[in-house]
Amino acid sequence: MKPKLRAVQPHLIEHDGVPYILLGDPLRLTEGTVAVPQALAVLLGLCDGTRDMGTLQKGFELRTGIPLSGSTLEQILSHLDEAFLLDNERFAQACDAARQAFRMAPCRPPSLAGGGYPSDPEGLRALLRQYVEAVPVKQKEGISVPIRGVISPHIDFQRGGPVYAQVWSNAAQSIANSEMVIIFGTDHVGGWNQFTLTQQNYSTPWGILPTDGDIVSRLADAIGGEGAFQDELHHRHEHSIELALIWLHYFLGDKSPKLVPILCGSFEQFMGKSAGPSQDEAIDAVVETLREASKWRRTLVVAAADLAHMGPAFGDHYPIDTPGRARATASDGRLIEAMCSADAEGFFARIKEEKDQRRICGLAPIYLALRVLGESKGESLGYAHCPADEANASLVSICGVALQ
Repeated sequence: MKPKLRAVQPHLIEHDGVPYILLGDPLRLTEGTVAVPQALAVLLGLCDGTRDMGTLQKGFELRTGIPLSGSTLEQILSHLDEAFLLDNERFAQACDAARQAFRMAPCRPPSLAGGGYPSDPEGLRALLRQYVEAVPVKQKEGISVPIRGVISPHIDFQRGGPVYAQVWSNAAQSIANSEMVIIFGTDHVGGWNQFTLTQQNYSTPWGILPTDGDIVSRLADAIGGEGAFQDELHHRHEHSIELALIWLHYFLGDKSPKLVPILCGSFEQFMGKSAGPSQDEAIDAVVETLREASKWRRTLVVAAADLAHMGPAFGDHYPIDTPGRARATASDGRLIEAMCSADAEGFFARIKEEKDQRRICGLAPIYLALRVLGESKGESLGYAHCPADEANASLVSICGVALQ
C-alpha cells in the first residue's frame, strides 16, 4: 500500500495547548474530520502515493529525527481512510455512489438553506426585500435599457447583501424577460478541470429552476464528453452558483427560464505562460457554443464572483491597513473598468500583471461571462470591502456590475 492524501481542507487548531491540523473532506462524503498533531505535518506531505509504509517511516525519521512506530502510522492512516481523505479505491467507490445519488435526485437541493439564509420561502423573501428596499431609488432604477449580463458577488448575504441588491434589482426587468440564464460560478473545491457541468436541476426554497440538458450536452461534447462531469459532485455543496440563483429566483417569481450552470476552475495555469485563456481551445469551444445558443433566446449571462482575498486570513503575513485598503480599491477599480468595457483580455491582463497576488477568486467566471457577452457596455452598481476575520485585518472585496 502506498497511501496518497487527497486534496483536503486543512485548518490549524489548538487543543489543550497542542497545535493540530484539522483535515476535512471538501466533497463532504462524510462530515467526519481528522485532527493530526502539527508535529506530524511532514508525514502528510510524504503521503503522495509514491511511498509504502516502510518508506514513510524512514522518510519521516530522516526529516524530523523522530522515530514513528508502525502501529502509530497504521492508526493515522486508518483514521484518514475512514474519513475518505486518502485517494484510494474506497474513496473512489464512495464518490461513485454519491455521484449516482446526486444524479438520481429530483434536483440539487439548496445546501445553505437554514444556515446561510432562511429555508422558509416567506422568511427568505422578507430578507431579500429588506436589502432591496434599502437601495436608493436612483441606484435601483438607474438602468432603463435591457441588461444582458450581471456580475454578482457570491459572498454570504450578511456581508454582501447591499451589493447583491443593487445589481440584481437593476436587472429585474431583464430577469423577468429571460428565457435562458447562463451562470458561471467559482469552483472553490478546485481540481484540474476548467469546466464542471451538471444535468441536474437546481432548486431554491421557492422551487425548482430547470437546467437546459440540451445545452449542457452540447457543451460537454465541445470540451471532451464525460470528462466535463468528472467533478460533478462539486455542484452539490458549491455556494457560488447557489447564492446568485437565490436572487435570480426572487426576481423571477413564477417564471422558469432554462439554466446553464457552469463551475469554473482556476486560471492559475495561465499566470506563468505567454499564452492566455484566449488561446485555450476548451474555453473557445465553450464560448462559441454558448454564443450560438444565445442567438435564439433572450439570455442573461451571470458571473457569480468575488474579487480580492487579502490579509492574514488568506495567508498574507501582514494586516490590511488603511493605505492597503486604498490600494485594493484602486486595483479593483481598474478591474471594474475592464468589466464595464466588457474587456475580457484587459481584465485578465490586469490580474496577470499582479501575478494574482490578491487572489481574485472570480477571475474565471468574470472572464468567461465577458467573453460570452462580447461587445457590451457596463455600469458599476456597488462595491464593498467585507471583513474576513475578527480583527478586521483581512478583507474580501466584492462588486456588482450590470452589462447591456
